[in-house]
Amino acid sequence: MTTVTSPLAGRAIGLAAVPDPVFAGAMVGPGTAIDPAREPSEAVSPVAGVIVSLHPHAFVVVDDEGHGVLTHLGIDTVQLNGEGFELLVSKGDTVTRGQAVVRWNPAAVEEAGKSPVCPVVALEATADALSGLRESGDVKAGDSLFSWN
Repeated sequence: MTTVTSPLAGRAIGLAAVPDPVFAGAMVGPGTAIDPAREPSEAVSPVAGVIVSLHPHAFVVVDDEGHGVLTHLGIDTVQLNGEGFELLVSKGDTVTRGQAVVRWNPAAVEEAGKSPVCPVVALEATADALSGLRESGDVKAGDSLFSWN
């Protein structure tokens, strides 16, 4: 079983509240979302594993069980072309849970006209594979968001 922890401090809001139909409809996969604190921060890895995909606005970490977890920093943030995002690791790196991956500022994303809401998604999972899904309440980076069986 994989425990997926929050990559950011903020408020858990669930995928249905994400202002993007692809994420809200769980078409990418099941999971939850974090409405982050509006301050410069570092998004940290939600699991220990290998960075298999890395963009300024999103990253995927695959753990030892082959579970891939997508952290997407904001909605439509790809349109910012990396501006305001600083990569702290490289694709192919092995990371520990809680290790800083990307430095960014959710307030700047919001000022640029984008939503800073961050989906945290279990890739290629079924909804019934997840348990203990956190969809409300304040979270700190490292707090459990869900378990993946």
